[in-house]
Amino acid sequence: MSANSFDARSSLQVGDESYEIFKLDKVEGSQRLPYSLKVLLENLLRTEDGANITADHIRALGNWDASAQPNQEIQFTPARVIMQDFTGVPCVVDLATMREAVKELGGDPAKINPLAPAELVIDHSVIADKFGTRDSFTQNVEIEYGRNKERYQFLRWGQTAFDEFKVVPPGTGIVHQVNIEHLARTVMVRNGQAYPDTCVGTDSHTTMVNGLGVLGWGVGGIEAEAAMLGQPVSMLIPRVVGFKLNGALPAGATATDLVLTITEMLRKHGVVGKFVEFYGEGVTSVPLANRATIGNMSPEFGSTCAIFPIDAETISYLKLTGRSDQQLALVEAYAKAQGLWHDPAAEPVYSEYIELDLASVVPSIAGPKRPQDRVVLAEAADRFEIAVRDYIAVDDESGKESFPASDSPAVSNGIHKPTLVTAPDGSTYEIDHGAVVIASITSCTNTSNPSVMLGAALLAKKAVEKGLHAKPWVKTTLAPGSKVVMDYYEKAGLTPYMEKLGFNLVGYGCVTCIGNSGPLPDEVSAAVNEHDLAAVSVLSGNRNFEGRINPDVKMNYLASPPLVVAYAIAGNMNVDITRDALGTDAEGKPVYLADIWPTEQEIAEVVASSIDQDMFTKDYSDVFAGDQRWQSLPIPTGNTFEWDAESTYVRKPPYFEGMAHEPSPVTDISGARVLAKLGDSVTTDHISPAGNIKPGTPAAQYLTEHGVDKRDFNSYGSRRGNHEVMIRGTFANIRLRNQIAPGTEGGYTRDFTQADAPVAFIYDAAQNYQAAGVPLVILAGKEYGSGSSRDWAAKGTALLGVKAVVAESYERIHRSNLIGMGVLPLQFPEGADADSLGLTGDETFSVTGVTALNDGGIPETVRVQAGDVSFDAKVRIDTPGEADYYRNGGILQYVLRSLIAK
Repeated sequence: MSANSFDARSSLQVGDESYEIFKLDKVEGSQRLPYSLKVLLENLLRTEDGANITADHIRALGNWDASAQPNQEIQFTPARVIMQDFTGVPCVVDLATMREAVKELGGDPAKINPLAPAELVIDHSVIADKFGTRDSFTQNVEIEYGRNKERYQFLRWGQTAFDEFKVVPPGTGIVHQVNIEHLARTVMVRNGQAYPDTCVGTDSHTTMVNGLGVLGWGVGGIEAEAAMLGQPVSMLIPRVVGFKLNGALPAGATATDLVLTITEMLRKHGVVGKFVEFYGEGVTSVPLANRATIGNMSPEFGSTCAIFPIDAETISYLKLTGRSDQQLALVEAYAKAQGLWHDPAAEPVYSEYIELDLASVVPSIAGPKRPQDRVVLAEAADRFEIAVRDYIAVDDESGKESFPASDSPAVSNGIHKPTLVTAPDGSTYEIDHGAVVIASITSCTNTSNPSVMLGAALLAKKAVEKGLHAKPWVKTTLAPGSKVVMDYYEKAGLTPYMEKLGFNLVGYGCVTCIGNSGPLPDEVSAAVNEHDLAAVSVLSGNRNFEGRINPDVKMNYLASPPLVVAYAIAGNMNVDITRDALGTDAEGKPVYLADIWPTEQEIAEVVASSIDQDMFTKDYSDVFAGDQRWQSLPIPTGNTFEWDAESTYVRKPPYFEGMAHEPSPVTDISGARVLAKLGDSVTTDHISPAGNIKPGTPAAQYLTEHGVDKRDFNSYGSRRGNHEVMIRGTFANIRLRNQIAPGTEGGYTRDFTQADAPVAFIYDAAQNYQAAGVPLVILAGKEYGSGSSRDWAAKGTALLGVKAVVAESYERIHRSNLIGMGVLPLQFPEGADADSLGLTGDETFSVTGVTALNDGGIPETVRVQAGDVSFDAKVRIDTPGEADYYRNGGILQYVLRSLIAK
């Protein structure tokens, strides 16, 4: 029950139903707040308990100073938690482990239950092993169940053992698309109360739901577990960036072009840790699907969220996707009663302002390694010629490759290496640098958007009718975010054209965007690797970091689904698809992109005629039940899990071993060694295990020792429930460059426990350090930990024995996750970094002043001594709540002790 200090408790009548609500206008200053902060204000009013959430917190938010730097801590209690299976499995593993820990400490294991609705969508496990055939989907699902049976049995057990926990089975859709199409409430109803739907998710692209007016963002699995167990998320009242939209998109520009433009703008502006909120007349012209696409890319901007307010478009989308009439009426009535309904003419107060005329957006792609690196489509071929030099050996003086160059006419600018490939049927073709070897319509970002999905299919139809084909070296895959996509493809009669170009359904899952692109055909892979070609992927996703998409592919470009199809036909990034012919028709005449690009009217007509509410109602009618394959999985019973000692997928983690009722005092760090010295923009994709497990690596060695054949290694993501596999893959990304092991690329370091400090696998060295009782530190540059909100980037760091990270700056989620695992995040002095301080990574480190945390406060700085160098590092424990987590050794230990104390 709320303390209700502001007498805000009231009621709202909608039809025959009456709901308890907490009126925002009871708080002075609430009317001028941005939409997102109004949602936070309601959250505080409803959860005010006089201790963690007080009247002073509510007043502080009502009196928000838009120009101030964040310094006021509040506690945000999300309405629900959303998970995908890669990050969700460790959450359920930890909950199961906590039940045993509670039992061992004399408590009731049944007390460990989600206190807020928790929903998990299995979408990250399907791999595009099979492609280009009618039965690719069926074969991939069969392989998926074979690989993941242990994990799926565990999740099925969790569905029965935990209250308020539901699982959407495999082969259904992508978590974020399922969220906006079905799970999101926009206005939540629970125990007679109506309040804004808010959520945190174990995937950074949880922000896709921002398009529906739902305030939510990605957190580490560690924070998500705490939220499920009733712990609020500790945060500072943020700065809010107002992003004003004017006008409308021009013909030929897609939602993807818009979001890549916004990504570039916001990265340049700087929005890390801030809320972004869209407003203005132009918002009304942005369809809900486009809003969701923009919200989805919030992690690529670096913002905490990127939210649109509720308006008539929101209601229309909720109706289309099958929400009940009562829910529609409630959302509209609640939003208008609380001042959450969008007024296009309003000019709200924001901390910062940015503006975009939608009419200025032009066709674009982004790459070759970051989402914010937008490239105007008309300049893409020229820009590729420059970018490719970073991926091949080039003689700077001549501009030619250092190996003999061919005079093949295939490439005009001299950077080329024509390579003959023989296909299994005996036919031959030639590939070169820039060969598009993967063209994938994939990921939640765009496959939820009917205009670009149907645009791609209409382009495919026109291409087939002109006699065009995808190039034989291109692996073409289609992985929509929900079954509705294939329903409207079928109704529109467009599926055959997609299949004719090789875009057969491979699965309903994230697939290529998360590195589950599957192997390239053997002959293509061999040619790429033997001749060190700079091969390319083009995908309709949100992530294109190095080493993420496929181990054979060096350069990755984000593009709209229609452009993915176009590049599959072109076959090479050297082709200027805005000017060069994509191929020839039956009469030998050149066919250009403009000849097959569908008009806005054509797309609109197909959208209107092929999509209806019945599709959503049918596909989501029994979404948690699953098919016969799911329902027939054998599962254990009971409220504690029966761990299988032989399992290589799900193992009991060591987080609570030897844990006492009371935490031990925090200590300083002494005698530490550097495990890795890293540069700028090291992402959680560099840190966290991801992609396939390669033979010869520590993880592969572990699996081999446990009787697993190479063909069954599967991906790191699928084995996130086994900490032994995951710590062996931490800091093992093939593109990681550890500066204390120069000349290496991948998971290598120098082992200072050995004579002459030889180069060794990071995992092997870490084991030697732990055996010798030596703590470890990481040195890093700017934006450390940007990228996906991956719990294992923090868990693996902690389990390797790292006690502190010293970086120039951090991405929000990873910094928080480090604290959640008991790792101390420190920051170099302003203007300094490891190199300017003369640090090589060979030094022995000590950190003093950490013990000040035992007195209840947070020290502003601690003293770092590294060999002969000493400096004051800023302590990046930003809130009292984070300090409590660190004192307890981590967030899970804090929650467990709190539950036992109750």
